[in-house]
Amino acid sequence: MTPVADDTIVLEKTAGSEAPHLRVDEISVVFGGLVANDSISLDVPRGNISGLIGPNGAGKTTLFNVITGAQTPTSGHVYLDGADITDAKRQARARRGMARTFQNLSLVPSLSVLDNVTLGFGRFRKAGLLSAVVQRPRSISQDRRLRELGMHALEFVGLDDQARRPTSDLPYGDRRRLEIARALACSPDLLLLDEPSAGMSPAETSTLAAVISRAHEAFGITVFLVEHDMTFVRALTTECTVIEFGRVIAAGPTAEVLADPVVAEAYLGTGATG
Repeated sequence: MTPVADDTIVLEKTAGSEAPHLRVDEISVVFGGLVANDSISLDVPRGNISGLIGPNGAGKTTLFNVITGAQTPTSGHVYLDGADITDAKRQARARRGMARTFQNLSLVPSLSVLDNVTLGFGRFRKAGLLSAVVQRPRSISQDRRLRELGMHALEFVGLDDQARRPTSDLPYGDRRRLEIARALACSPDLLLLDEPSAGMSPAETSTLAAVISRAHEAFGITVFLVEHDMTFVRALTTECTVIEFGRVIAAGPTAEVLADPVVAEAYLGTGATG
């Protein structure tokens, strides 16, 4: 591809091989004297559900911020479908099919459930602000279509009957599912989930895992998630990477990684690999 302004994307595919959906290559992030990510490299295969695990403060969210463009790395590169997106803006990454949820809910409590979903549709609107303000037919038509898409997303996660409720009225587990609905409504190819089950009960976690699994199967989405709940990780992921103190200490098929004594000693604790 030809470089274009600040959203430069350079195609760097290796001849005769298919690039992973997402590749992180020697990413380091240094804040003053603190090394949050230390030469982290990993691949996320297309069409898989992959995990990133590690203790609190290991640098997982920092790495997610680098991948999504919220944090500039000190060094290293991020590739999406073989294209270097290290310097691409967040909007450019979203246009290329990347969506993310956050460890801390980023919903607007005062808005309705449906309005929270449609907040993510900015990149799909073709009518300008003036058209929306004066409610020209084209804008009205687009708004109707986007709300229909929002309703489909809510139906998929089982929240369509809550569409008109204020988001502040939803139980915590339903708010987590709402974030998933908002991400799915943007039709992502790559979905990044930062602690999706944080603060949820076992029953809520099980429901959320089922939603993610169905989305993966129904839409062929590649999923990359950060998670502390090892039951959740075992149930969903086919491979995972473990980081500690900003460095990769293990990577591979999930069952093998979770059975690794080094991982058990560094993070999982006695009996956690059973």
